[in-house]
Amino acid sequence: MGNPTLLFYMDAIKRKINELADSTADEYGVQVVHVELAGNLRKPIVKVFIDRENGVTIEDCEKFSRALSAVLDVEDPIRTPYTLEVSSPGLDRPLKEIKDFQRNAGKLVRLITKESINKQNFFIGRIIEARDDNLKLLLENKDEISIPFSQISKARLEIEFK
Repeated sequence: MGNPTLLFYMDAIKRKINELADSTADEYGVQVVHVELAGNLRKPIVKVFIDRENGVTIEDCEKFSRALSAVLDVEDPIRTPYTLEVSSPGLDRPLKEIKDFQRNAGKLVRLITKESINKQNFFIGRIIEARDDNLKLLLENKDEISIPFSQISKARLEIEFK
């Protein structure tokens, strides 16, 4: 399952990059949605996904990328050459953490659960509330359902055309 020391090291780098990205995001009026480390240790790829309430533009990504790049150069959490990619998470973005669901309250989500709930494990519904350890959805048939976060296997926003 991989080298535990290497995994710990990569996780520490990711946490530091996330911290630096969050502090930079505040200055640019955007939120860091997700940070990923890809590639290998010799030439890692740092992927940072940003958003704001009405979405981000290419210019927002460019400005944030330049600013974060300067911060990463000074703080130097990655000791090897790396590639920095900054982008929007997209309209059908994955939702991974409680804060992702909270930020998208009122929006339509598609999710798969690890185990059946009410004899199904695939749901499409509008996020009513996300707190404690549960997600509350309003399903298309107007039923409400509470799903424990621990049971969510995969979730992403549904693209809505109005």
